[in-house]
Amino acid sequence: MSERSERAPDFVAGNGAGNGNGHAATNGAAGNGAAPVSAVITSTALLHPDAARVSAKARILDRGYRAYEGRRRGRIYAARSVVRQSFQRCLGIRRPGSAKVFPIIAVFIAYVPAIVFIGTTALIKERRPADFEQFIRNFLPGYGAYYGYIVAAIVVFVGFVAPEVLCTDRRNGLLGMYLASPLNRDLYLLAKAVAVTLSLALVTLGPPLLYLVGLAMNGRGPDGVGGFVAMFGRIAVAGFVVAIINVGLSFAVSSTTTRRAAASAGVIFFLIGSWIVTEALVSGAQFNRYLLLVDVLLLPLELAYRLFGTGHVDRAWADLSTPALIAAYVVWTAVFAAFTRIRYQRIKVTR
Repeated sequence: MSERSERAPDFVAGNGAGNGNGHAATNGAAGNGAAPVSAVITSTALLHPDAARVSAKARILDRGYRAYEGRRRGRIYAARSVVRQSFQRCLGIRRPGSAKVFPIIAVFIAYVPAIVFIGTTALIKERRPADFEQFIRNFLPGYGAYYGYIVAAIVVFVGFVAPEVLCTDRRNGLLGMYLASPLNRDLYLLAKAVAVTLSLALVTLGPPLLYLVGLAMNGRGPDGVGGFVAMFGRIAVAGFVVAIINVGLSFAVSSTTTRRAAASAGVIFFLIGSWIVTEALVSGAQFNRYLLLVDVLLLPLELAYRLFGTGHVDRAWADLSTPALIAAYVVWTAVFAAFTRIRYQRIKVTR
């Protein structure tokens, strides 16, 4: 099925609610809740096997309107529908097999380290108990350090999956259909951001939680129920910290083009480029270490390390204060969000 033929969310296809600005909803409901019969005639003619002959002979003798009698569910339902549809799109649900490749690759890369560490821990505990403690000390990473094993998964997801959510709507003209519903541009972007963040959480949140549960089952988790709940909360916060700034970057780049390939290239170039340039300038040319705050790839990972108190993503980051890291994170996220909003406020759409 081509992208132009993909089904719009439920609120676009069937609730008939106007957007409050006099624009018609895309199921034919005008701003006053009425649907022109001529539109139904035209749609029927286009679906007829002899569409050309029927269209040539058809005549519109009169115009009539029929009131929409369905339930008007408002903006909350519309936003929830966008979140659900966009979440499914990110993961390739109800889409061709090719759309599932990158989500599967990203999730696979993210979960493999946790599965390997948990399986090895269980195996050594059972067969070589004398070496168990040494293995734990020397080979098992901390909860914060686990994010170092899933950097590739984050880059794959943010670079190849997230841009699909925004670029396709503008390229196929679906943005106008969304905005003809009760949604406005800000609520549309918020719903999309929530969907992508939740889907990215499968990579940034799911594997560390699996790692936590696996270690707890092998007797190496936090002490007591209180310790387990506290660690669960830290992992949840760290997962969303890593996800949110990356979603912001993906949206900012995707707002500049309708081509997914160009957006993917831009996101990956920004992530990898910021890391290479800052690493070269700070470690190689001995520039001020606060230049590392420009590194959008490692900045959220360093915050995750500090949240768990398990060292640093690199020794060069040790001299940076935590308030400076938090400030840089907030600034980057705000810049990405503001840039995306400005871009979308300037986009002209046909409803």
